[in-house]
Amino acid sequence: MTDDQILLGLALTVVLATGSQILASKLRVPALILLLPAGFTAGALTDVVHPDKLMGANFSALVSLAVAVILYDAGLGLNLRNLTGRTRWIVGRLLLLGVLVTFFVTAAVSPALFDMPLRVAAMLGVILVVSGPTVVGPILDFVRPNDKVRRILIWEGTLTDPIGGILGALVFHAISSTHRVDIGRGYQLGQFALSLAVGLIGGAVGAVLLWWTLRVLRLGETLGTLAQLATVIAVSAGCDIARDDTGLIAAIVTGLAVTNIAGFDMPARRPFFETLVQLIIGLLFVSISATVTPSSLTPVLLPALALIVILVLAVRPLVAFAATSRSGLTPGERGFIGWMDPRGIVAAATASAFSAGLVDRGEHGASEILPITFLVIVGTVLLYALTAAPVARRLGVVEPAGTRVLLVGGEPWVVEMGQALRSAGLDVLMWAGAEEERERIRSAGVRLAQGDLLATATNPGARLEGVSAVFLATDDDDFNALASVVMQDNVEGPVYRVGPPHDSHGVVAPYTGGDILFGRSLVRHVLAERYAAGARFVVRPASAPTSPGHDTLFVLRADQRLEPVTESRRVRPEKGDSVVLLTPVSSGR
Repeated sequence: MTDDQILLGLALTVVLATGSQILASKLRVPALILLLPAGFTAGALTDVVHPDKLMGANFSALVSLAVAVILYDAGLGLNLRNLTGRTRWIVGRLLLLGVLVTFFVTAAVSPALFDMPLRVAAMLGVILVVSGPTVVGPILDFVRPNDKVRRILIWEGTLTDPIGGILGALVFHAISSTHRVDIGRGYQLGQFALSLAVGLIGGAVGAVLLWWTLRVLRLGETLGTLAQLATVIAVSAGCDIARDDTGLIAAIVTGLAVTNIAGFDMPARRPFFETLVQLIIGLLFVSISATVTPSSLTPVLLPALALIVILVLAVRPLVAFAATSRSGLTPGERGFIGWMDPRGIVAAATASAFSAGLVDRGEHGASEILPITFLVIVGTVLLYALTAAPVARRLGVVEPAGTRVLLVGGEPWVVEMGQALRSAGLDVLMWAGAEEERERIRSAGVRLAQGDLLATATNPGARLEGVSAVFLATDDDDFNALASVVMQDNVEGPVYRVGPPHDSHGVVAPYTGGDILFGRSLVRHVLAERYAAGARFVVRPASAPTSPGHDTLFVLRADQRLEPVTESRRVRPEKGDSVVLLTPVSSGR
């Protein structure tokens, strides 16, 4: 290729990867639904985006390192404190049964479906055992199942990727060296254990390096992000040199260590790293799908659809039913877990790498592995993306409709405001730092958030589960202002704070952070003083007459949307709405 063609190919790949993800976010669908057709179409219409021509033999190595970065980022979101008791047991059984059943069923039916030898069918089977957080996460974000189901599926999807990558390497070497599939023999099981050990050692080395760079050197946001990226790439590359595909284990173990070992001084916000991961995902999907030609899809289209039906309607429900028996999950939760197993980036990456190697060795049917995998990825993602939401509603695993409010603060007036919002039918969660305030929240019957709020909010992989609005109302105005800044990117909805006194001399509060609640007249100390003098919070229909002196704080829409009155916006109630009012002092209890 000429320099101009290479520049055109790189630019087109980046534009397709970015544009597809932007469009997907606007359509509220998983980006994979658009990325794969975009890459496939570009590959069919032009040769300039074909990765083998752009990067040659280096593409496979670049894919391995790119997937390692993705898995490290996924590992940052896996907090072991959320994987306890039955959840850990369920995830472990899903991984074991899912890998074994998917592998053996796929390997058993593929020779008849695709006219391929058993050894190539085994390679296809081990490729299709993986799922992945890059496809499971966006679907779950759209569906909003309960936290228990979400944790199980995210953990399963993340941990199955490195397992599938290692098993793929073992099967590949078994086929290429013996022309048989003998992974059940003790030798191959020993090879798996050796690969696991190399990956764990690499993960430990990565954790030590990041401890030194982030904790000892105390690098800031920019250099800390570069240190993470360099460490993950170096450790993953070193492990892959020592043992094929062990870099995936090293990457996810490093991410797990950073998240779960106390004392890591992680940057509070990682916009560059998160952007890089999204870009990598887009580039990989576009590049890999560009290698699939229309002529390669036609012969395997109908058999691939049959394989998708088997995986979706037989294999996954069987695995979920067996793995969740006597688990304490409701029938709806078990059913939804049985209806969620899309394939993602690791399946595409391993199919691209291993199929090329088998084709070079002259294995009959190896050229069909990538187009079959491509169709299974597109089919499962499209099917689950379109059906997951109605299935979840039908099975009753969707989070209750309305706003989940996180109310931060434990002063008496804040607790009563939380009780008022709860009485209006909202899902209210409260947090406070002092034990006295936490006990006051418990005594009021409001659900108390566990753990350190700021640690959760600033954790690079954290997600404030289902929280769609945050109201900061502690008695520390600077805390409210700072927390409103650091929590903005961790909450699906807006973050608000009560206003500081007008003559405040705080370091931060008068100048930055969050939309101010209730306007300039009802700042924090005024609310506290009025409550102490007898004013109370009441919920009334918007159509009910209101006597003078009542201040409207919130409007609860008929569809359970909560809209607060703020300094910059006055909210007008409409027919069917309710309002949360602060009574005048004379009307207090």
